[in-house]
Amino acid sequence: MLMQRVITALVLLAVLLPALFAPLAWPFAVLTLVMIGAAGWEWSRLNGVGGPGAVVLGVTLSAACAVAWWQGWIEAAPAMAWWIATLVWVLGGAWTLKAGVADWPALSRAVRCVLGLVALWTAWLALANARATGINFILSIFCLVWTADIAAYFGGKTFGRRKLAPSISPGKSWEGVWSGMAGVLLLAVLWLWVDRSFDVDSNSVFTQLARRLGPVGLVLTLVFLAAMSVVGDLVESLSKRSAGAKDSSNLLPGHGGVLDRIDALLPVFPLALAMSSL
Repeated sequence: MLMQRVITALVLLAVLLPALFAPLAWPFAVLTLVMIGAAGWEWSRLNGVGGPGAVVLGVTLSAACAVAWWQGWIEAAPAMAWWIATLVWVLGGAWTLKAGVADWPALSRAVRCVLGLVALWTAWLALANARATGINFILSIFCLVWTADIAAYFGGKTFGRRKLAPSISPGKSWEGVWSGMAGVLLLAVLWLWVDRSFDVDSNSVFTQLARRLGPVGLVLTLVFLAAMSVVGDLVESLSKRSAGAKDSSNLLPGHGGVLDRIDALLPVFPLALAMSSL
């Protein structure tokens, strides 16, 4: 199992890194468009759309991304897209977590599918826009999410006492969440120094937020983004538990599905762009 995970991870890196660091933005946009389409297929299956129907929804999502590309939005999308995503994640995420596993299926299948596909579409658009902004910018958002996740894991292991959402994800604790937030704030300090000290191709999300919102606004926004990364993880976990599934699919041997790998990224990218547009 471990060897399978390592091989899959190496293959993913071999495909992802050249696309990410390509001179032009379109290779990364193409790769992530395919991945988001697969995530749309997974989300549809988890929410009761089986067989060809799930494939159609996944293809439709990819087509919607392609239309946005054709409109020229992969470099300069309307800021409204980020605020739509903010509403979906903040209000929809809060309702979802309050409803819990038992009440999730009570929501119309069509509504669940549409909300998920809209969230995935805005996430892809935000990924493409972040890559078009610059390597330093997109890497800073990736690292924000990864740092929140890693710090939360070790903080929860060390200090975890109070469960965050035991019916959805028994391993998560409030102490882990706070540790993740602290880790992101430390990362911001480091990255602000990097932006000032080195010749980077673009400002990081930390520098952009600091310039637009000031020190207090930066801290509050980073705490908010770290919290939303947890919401993304919990929403995906809730949909899997409701469907009785361990993983979103078996597309990535040893890792589960695409959604299993990007769930925490989905809210953070569009919300980071929303905050940066203030």
